[in-house]
Amino acid sequence: MRTSNFEDLVVWQKAHEFVLFAYKITSKFPKEELFGLTNQFRRAAVSIPANIAEGYRKRGIKDKLRFYNISAGSADECRYYIILAKDLNLIDQIEYDNLYNSINIVSKLLTGYCKGIINQTNSND
Repeated sequence: MRTSNFEDLVVWQKAHEFVLFAYKITSKFPKEELFGLTNQFRRAAVSIPANIAEGYRKRGIKDKLRFYNISAGSADECRYYIILAKDLNLIDQIEYDNLYNSINIVSKLLTGYCKGIINQTNSND
């Protein structure tokens, strides 16, 4: 399927949903976490769809994949923040499960998207 912009990508859509969910959850974190975990978690979460968007327009495959790799790293960073938030009792089990499942979906979609780009490039050689 051809896309006209990054917003058409399912991986970007799911990443954006994750950001909205992360903001909703972190808004309940204690005030003393505002410049700590809340800020770090939000920055990493926003980095995921932002780097997908930036990579979308890159012409070179290596450049494109570099942005998607940054996005994947930010997803793993968020995975850790989810674990940490649970261990600090900032989120309950249901919130943990929902956040963890959401970031896993984003990660799997991103991995598949990158593999698709690589496979398409290899088949054009």
